[in-house]
Amino acid sequence: MAEFIKLYPENPNPRAVQKVVEVLKRGGLVIYPTDTVYGLGCDITNIKALERIAQIKGVKLEKSNFSFVCEDLSNLSDYVKQIDTSTFKILKRALPGPYTFILPGSKSLPNPFKKRKTVGIRVPDNSIALALVSALGNPIVSTSIRDEDDIIEYTTDPELILEKWDNLVDIVIDGGYGGNEASTIIDLSNDSPEVIREGKGALDIF
Repeated sequence: MAEFIKLYPENPNPRAVQKVVEVLKRGGLVIYPTDTVYGLGCDITNIKALERIAQIKGVKLEKSNFSFVCEDLSNLSDYVKQIDTSTFKILKRALPGPYTFILPGSKSLPNPFKKRKTVGIRVPDNSIALALVSALGNPIVSTSIRDEDDIIEYTTDPELILEKWDNLVDIVIDGGYGGNEASTIIDLSNDSPEVIREGKGALDIF
């Protein structure tokens, strides 16, 4: 049974945030709000938790397209090769915001991702997500909560998410209704930016 924790975006309760972080550190899975759709996440340093998410999503961990949710751009070099000034300017303009940027992966990626040539980086404009990553001290590996329904792609109501995911995760955070439009994915790993998926993020950042 998942624990249901209410957090307010205006002022996420530090004690409740710490409680979620302790669960993440122990290898727990958490569903949490972002600036787009609700995400399923775990601690990037916990291999068992990463394997649990891959199993739920029905993918091999090494081949998964999970995003790294970061607090800001300060620790990018831990996961991303050195990027040029123009790429950094795009990131600075767009983040925090509803974007996933595909960037060239560094040699110091966590073990399951070692063979990756690229990684997806997210800095969501959501105070709950950022508070979790800040308190955890490293990125959360994350994937969107999708719905099997052909018409509704993403569930926006945290109570309905709890109903569906109750036995699969450890905590569901109620941060209010989520969005139903995913992030815009932009590949910055090559010479020129390429839009992989147009989502909530506008394309006027170039």
